[in-house]
Amino acid sequence: MDQPIGVAVIGAGYWGPNLVRNAQATPGLKLRYLCDLDTERARRVLGDYSTVRVSGSLDDVLADPAVDAVAIATPAATHLPVAMAALRAGKHVLVEKPLAAGYAEGLELVREAENRGLVLMLDHTFVYTPVVRHLRQLVRAGELGTVQYLDSVRVNLGLVQPDVDVFWDLAPHDLSIFDAILPDDVRVTRVSAHGSDPIGAGRACVGHLTLGLSDGVQAHVHVNWLSPTKIRTMIVGGSRRTVVWDDLNVVQRLSVHDRGADVIEGDEARTQAIVSYRRGDTVAPALPEREALRGVMAEFAASITEKRAPLTDGWSGLRVLAILEAASASLAAGGEFVTVRDVRPANWEEAVA
Repeated sequence: MDQPIGVAVIGAGYWGPNLVRNAQATPGLKLRYLCDLDTERARRVLGDYSTVRVSGSLDDVLADPAVDAVAIATPAATHLPVAMAALRAGKHVLVEKPLAAGYAEGLELVREAENRGLVLMLDHTFVYTPVVRHLRQLVRAGELGTVQYLDSVRVNLGLVQPDVDVFWDLAPHDLSIFDAILPDDVRVTRVSAHGSDPIGAGRACVGHLTLGLSDGVQAHVHVNWLSPTKIRTMIVGGSRRTVVWDDLNVVQRLSVHDRGADVIEGDEARTQAIVSYRRGDTVAPALPEREALRGVMAEFAASITEKRAPLTDGWSGLRVLAILEAASASLAAGGEFVTVRDVRPANWEEAVA
């Protein structure tokens, strides 16, 4: 495209200002509008000297031919009507997580985008951090060996959401990271969810997910709105190396450990296997500090220009929704394992069923 991609940000609340700032700083994008029902709030976000237009009408924004794409930062319950209107107006769509309020709604958006040949991208922000990009390379290049387990902890004090539980609020970050780093032929097949509401909020505020993967590996996610301390850690254990990611450690976010346990098969005199512990070096890769949302916007622009699917496309968002819906079913059933839909473009008919 010779001209910059005209973008409108829909929603000037909590996340909208971040989209505005990064859209304005991304080569190839031209921010045309900030759209919000509260136009005064939108004007405060833009400041007095901005040339970006403010509108309280989504229809007016979508009718403007200068708008090629929209970035949506509205409540999850509105993602279906807002994103669908944009797609039907011929606009490419970037939408905040989750893709929609439920799997069926998410599938409608994926089908609409594919039928129209438009980009539908999820703002799975953490996937675009330098750490996760490096972790994806390590896993997919076999540097860790065979992945044996994944453990993630995402806890902090607040914010208790009024419309979703802690799984739907926080776990999409971890689930989208798993989806991005694991090989394409490995997927979540079943999930068990346990949660509690110790403060009487009316929804789970503390939760644990156990995920069964198609290769037999287990992954765990712990999410919590009530922790007085903030923790964001992930461990990816492999047969050769193990990676520890501490997102709050600005000095050493990622460390790669050449440590683990190997099994030595016993001989005829020793019928039991012997576990040998390996203690090698620890390496901390030098990774750049870069705002992840800038990477999101750059990928959005590139996928439109190059006419290709983005890394976090609609299918990735649909896979996360499938896991969340199975987790909700498991939570309602007392934590029993629930099968997760097999969501892949090659399995279109099964995904629709």
